[in-house]
Amino acid sequence: MIKKILVSQPKPTSEKSPYFDIAEKCGVELVFRPFIKVEGLTPKEFRQQKINILNYTAIVFTSRHAIDNFFLLCKEMRVNIPEDMKYFCVTETIALYIQKYVQYRKRKVFFGSTGKIDDLLPTMVKHKTEKYLVPLSDVHNDSVKTLLDSKKLNHAECVMYRTVSNDFTPEEVKDFDYDMLVFFSPSGVDSLIKNFPDFDQEKVAIATFGPATAKAVKDAGLRLDLEAPSAKYPSMTGALLHYLLQQDED
Repeated sequence: MIKKILVSQPKPTSEKSPYFDIAEKCGVELVFRPFIKVEGLTPKEFRQQKINILNYTAIVFTSRHAIDNFFLLCKEMRVNIPEDMKYFCVTETIALYIQKYVQYRKRKVFFGSTGKIDDLLPTMVKHKTEKYLVPLSDVHNDSVKTLLDSKKLNHAECVMYRTVSNDFTPEEVKDFDYDMLVFFSPSGVDSLIKNFPDFDQEKVAIATFGPATAKAVKDAGLRLDLEAPSAKYPSMTGALLHYLLQQDED
């Protein structure tokens, strides 16, 4: 019987999160605890990439982490961003987040609607003369580069932050008594193995979101009990609710 679930994400800020409905509906305790965390590169590490930020006229942001670490590095390296710098963001939410660092109305900010770089591409093509810089995590593929190359856009990618294990304290290790673990990235699975090298799954159910995370669980020799998304349940919360209700019936 599943009564206590560890969700490897930060606790939702909205009380309307579907996770809280699940807790109430299924009578389970949900604990939110990220297995991974993001840390920025040092100026010295960044400089090794031989990228001069001021050589670029537009920045492409794919996440809030990218925004935080871009402006932090600029501050640490005393790089003054020119007033006419343009920003291209994959969603409006990410675009609005720029206000944390610059006056939004004075800047030229563009955004897509789907969260995918493909959706932003037509807008970028309209600004074909820009020199684009794309801050990324150390874990990334060449999909952004390939897309921008296909439209012959002048661009460069650079690593500005990395994903590392968010190590558990001895107390957390001792109190690790969950009936189910929910993962959203292969890095989270790696962190589990790092923090609990003798992890014995037994009756602990494991749920994953995304094919890469599912593969990481199987590659680690663990049993995968719930995989999302699916055609019927595109979200983790939908899949989780269905799984728990099924458990109650059995």
